[in-house]
Amino acid sequence: MNFDYCIPTKILFGAGKLNQLAEEPLPGKKGLIVISNGTSMRKFGYLGRLEGLLEKQGIGSIVYDKILPNPIKEHVMEGAAIAKENGCDFVIGLGGGSSIDAAKAIAVMAVNPGDYWDYIGSGSGKGQTLQNGALPIVAITTTAGTGTEADPWTVITNGDEKIGFGDPSCTFPVLSVVDPELMLSVPPQLTAFQGFDALFHSVEGYIANIATPMSDLYALESIRLIAEYLPRAVADGSDIEARTQVALANTLAGMVESTSCCISEHSLEHAMSGMHPELPHGAGLIMLSEAYFSHFAEVCNERYAAMAKVMGGTNFVEELLKLQKACGVDELKMSNYGITAEELPAIAANARDTMGFLFELDPAELSTENTQVILDRAFG
Repeated sequence: MNFDYCIPTKILFGAGKLNQLAEEPLPGKKGLIVISNGTSMRKFGYLGRLEGLLEKQGIGSIVYDKILPNPIKEHVMEGAAIAKENGCDFVIGLGGGSSIDAAKAIAVMAVNPGDYWDYIGSGSGKGQTLQNGALPIVAITTTAGTGTEADPWTVITNGDEKIGFGDPSCTFPVLSVVDPELMLSVPPQLTAFQGFDALFHSVEGYIANIATPMSDLYALESIRLIAEYLPRAVADGSDIEARTQVALANTLAGMVESTSCCISEHSLEHAMSGMHPELPHGAGLIMLSEAYFSHFAEVCNERYAAMAKVMGGTNFVEELLKLQKACGVDELKMSNYGITAEELPAIAANARDTMGFLFELDPAELSTENTQVILDRAFG
């Protein structure tokens, strides 16, 4: 019952909330808008709407549109250079978790010297302390998956190292917009992958050994909402009620990340998608989930029972598999994304080298041998 609590982000939540940016106080006079290298932000008019809303406040903007589904260090450095060259005094992440994560990292490097990896504390990072904080960050999420609009964390890939980073003193968004109307265009499979990413943020945060009464509240409600509404959102992307409830679950999952933390399932998946960038993060987590959570069942009896109850059953792993089937993602295989059985030891080693700190938060110690067993079972 001893914990610190600080989530300083102002969140505008609900259908149509993007329009509020026409009058909402913003943290600067010229924003770098960070979007993916895909077409959706322009195709569905989200970028144009944002630019128009900024113009109504007399705020200038410039667009950086190269972000990959697994954002890379090179784009962080390039985006930061563009922000500096153009006198941007805040950064806007528009899109999914990758765009918002990249925006956070760009905001850091726009005001700090050297290379982004100088500040990464694991893998080949140098673990240096940020000298100058970060530019203010605005997050406008068009997906419901990472919860990054409500936490200070960002995940960037450098080579085959995919590592999380953040500084709660400066990388929380100052303002986030969660407008479910911007999520109506997400296709069914991606809706499922993103929803399960949010689910696992909450599940891992709930069984982590640093869980708090506050994170427990957020986690159980997030899990309940995803179990009830994600199948509906997958089945009918235009179901605004389902989209809204899944969006809320996702934001709550971000709050779990701000008050507890992910555990080693995320380390393992980061290694998988770090080595195979074409693997969607949520898909990798789904592939691992049955073997991973089955391993901890005996030491998490009470917590598994509580999660199962809010999902409408009595056995958490069974409810998890039932939800995967309901969302059409129960047949995913690592081999479909190029992962081979021979790579599994390297994945296990990569996970401990790059994101080993999350293993320290597991509900019980996960040995190297058992890590390999989990990967073998998940692959099989």
